[in-house]
Amino acid sequence: MVQDALTARILARGDASVSATTYTSDADGEQLDLADRRALRRVAGLSTELEDVTEVEYRRLRLERVVLAGIYTTGNVEEAEMSLRELAALAETAGSTVLDGLMQRRAHPDPATFLGKGKAAELAEIVAATGADTVIADGELAPGQRRALEDVVKVKVIDRTALILDIFAQHAKSREGKAQVELAQLEYLLPRLRGWGESMSRQAGGRVAGGAGIGSRGPGETKIELDRRRIRTRMSKLRREIKEMAPSREAMRADRARHAIPSVAIAGYTNAGKSSLLNRLTGAGVLVENALFATLDPTVRRAQTPDGRDFTFADTVGFVRHLPTELVEAFRSTLEEVAGADLLLHVVDASHPDPEGQIRAVRAVLSDIDGFDVPEIVVLNKADVAGPETLARIRSQVGTSVVVSARTGEGIEELRELIADRLPRPSIEVDVVVPYTRGDLVSRVHSAGEILAEEHQEGGTRLHARVEPALAAELTAL
Repeated sequence: MVQDALTARILARGDASVSATTYTSDADGEQLDLADRRALRRVAGLSTELEDVTEVEYRRLRLERVVLAGIYTTGNVEEAEMSLRELAALAETAGSTVLDGLMQRRAHPDPATFLGKGKAAELAEIVAATGADTVIADGELAPGQRRALEDVVKVKVIDRTALILDIFAQHAKSREGKAQVELAQLEYLLPRLRGWGESMSRQAGGRVAGGAGIGSRGPGETKIELDRRRIRTRMSKLRREIKEMAPSREAMRADRARHAIPSVAIAGYTNAGKSSLLNRLTGAGVLVENALFATLDPTVRRAQTPDGRDFTFADTVGFVRHLPTELVEAFRSTLEEVAGADLLLHVVDASHPDPEGQIRAVRAVLSDIDGFDVPEIVVLNKADVAGPETLARIRSQVGTSVVVSARTGEGIEELRELIADRLPRPSIEVDVVVPYTRGDLVSRVHSAGEILAEEHQEGGTRLHARVEPALAAELTAL
């Protein structure tokens, strides 16, 4: 049986990836979306115990009372516990109650049951004793491993990937976000459909009904084959829809580029406080929730540097260890916002037990983006609840960094100054007199350029400024 001390550590909310502090501030706005999300919480008492293990599963996951199961092949027990605590936080974000946990050290996962025969039997005892209806494995299970483990524990078994996909399905709000999540779910589902040969048959092959077709009689298309065909058809349709949505995103980015508006992407580990930071910097009123993956759809907001230059902030989906490859591919739009930015704010929860591990996980995902080369500022958030020794340790290991608290406002002005200093500056210096009839050009110089001197003369406004090439051409043509 799992040790009580281990279970207590795994289930301790103070150590989990969901912060012990409800991290909201006056800068977060009314948070009307939060009320809507909480109104859709899952209902207790919905059993998911399997009655027919031959059914096609995972149309929709309904989690309730869960037991966690993990193995670790490398590293130490502290790192393994950290991963299992994060899994507990993910399970709670999905709307379930975590009852117990089991962890094992193995050279490699058991190819049959993931845990091995003995541990699988022990897990079945825990499930029976706690009355759990779902087991969540801390890893990605092969279809055969999941089926074998399910046959032992007699309740539904899902893995970390399915859990994250389920959370994304709950939180996706935009049309594109929902399509991306559904595509990722179907890609995950396709190899995991289960059925048992002729018992799943839908129709007969050849002309069996008429007594003909010698040598060609057979079960025909089975139910599982029909399901696979339907899933592939749906996936093709979703890919077309997502591809059709891409031009609007590209048009918005092109419009910002045409008007020489620099962009700042906010990225980081899930629940690091990215949305709270965006609200503090811009007053955007973006949804803030003390949960993993509260933000899925990229949010773009306009802001100004202290010296008056316009730029945009893009809040993006959070990353996590072992982020499913299906999601990395599906959420290409979010990664495009990051890759196309002029500056990256890498937000880190400095109060987390393993901030360095979170930094490594985020950088691992970013390194998978083709040609990614964006200057980075590491923003150590939640400084009001982080230890000074931790802050000093992290700052010694990363490049450019700043310590802030999105809740209290500490360090925000220093961050604004640093952003202004690191954003690209207009490259061409002009000294022109703009007629008073062309106030639109003066306005564009103020928003997209850098004013060095301005003087109102009889013939118009004399501007000495630095601007981008396209705007410089319009000014010099006057």
